[in-house]
Amino acid sequence: MRGPDPRVVLGLHRSRHERRLLTGALDLGVTALDTSTNYAGFRSHQILARTAGDLLPKFMISTKVGYFPGPDGAEHSLDPVRLEAAVEEAAKDLGRAPDIVFLHNPEQSLRQAVPYKKDLLAAACTALDDATAKGLCAAWGVASWDPSPLLSMVAPTVPRPSVLMVRAGLLVGARTLDAADTLIDAWDLSDGEVWGMSPFGGTTNASVWDRVDPRLFLQADGRLSRVQAAFRTAYHLPRVGSIAVGTDEPAHLGELVGALVGQVEERTVQEYRRLLRDRSGDQSS
Repeated sequence: MRGPDPRVVLGLHRSRHERRLLTGALDLGVTALDTSTNYAGFRSHQILARTAGDLLPKFMISTKVGYFPGPDGAEHSLDPVRLEAAVEEAAKDLGRAPDIVFLHNPEQSLRQAVPYKKDLLAAACTALDDATAKGLCAAWGVASWDPSPLLSMVAPTVPRPSVLMVRAGLLVGARTLDAADTLIDAWDLSDGEVWGMSPFGGTTNASVWDRVDPRLFLQADGRLSRVQAAFRTAYHLPRVGSIAVGTDEPAHLGELVGALVGQVEERTVQEYRRLLRDRSGDQSS
């Protein structure tokens, strides 16, 4: 069965939050915006409301909770009271309820929580579920940089998220890809309910993109650049319906939107996954 059309989400992780970027995104048909409570020094929501408050109703907005200001910088917490308060504050600062609120990197706290990890995750997910029921956000999800620690904690007692966000692309390792697939299956999520992030591993200027030609993963099409091919292929590593990608340049965003016309050769992707697993197994032994 054919999945949803791929969608670009404008991520604001390293963005300067400039109005011209948001207007440029709208001009390109990019109407989804992803930020977090801790971006821009915990001021992302306030900056957005101040510089582009009139534009925000035109976007589907997702944000994340889990990191909080601490005495030594950002600290992570799965405290249900703090999480729900953060969702409430996000809605207040944005001037509207977010469309999605992600539980941000829950593995950060779960690695240190012994032996009550499953209870902690269940309580945190319940807090976001309750916030959704109260109308503080339209839906909630989980955003995980390393989903492996979550695998043993999925249980009927843990509420099911509406969306999962994980790393996607050619620089993601076999272990992380397999963990993402396992979570997707455990929560019975469709492609449209899975988002990717960091498709270039942080930068399109890394030397790896000079050494590797991702156009090998596309059905014959000479129109796309290597960067465009890498981006288009990321929708299949793992299978996701949306990818959040950061930039400060509307021209770069336009280049990525243009990549969506490419058609990925699924057999090549599956062969690549097999090679990744084999290489990962050799290294671990």
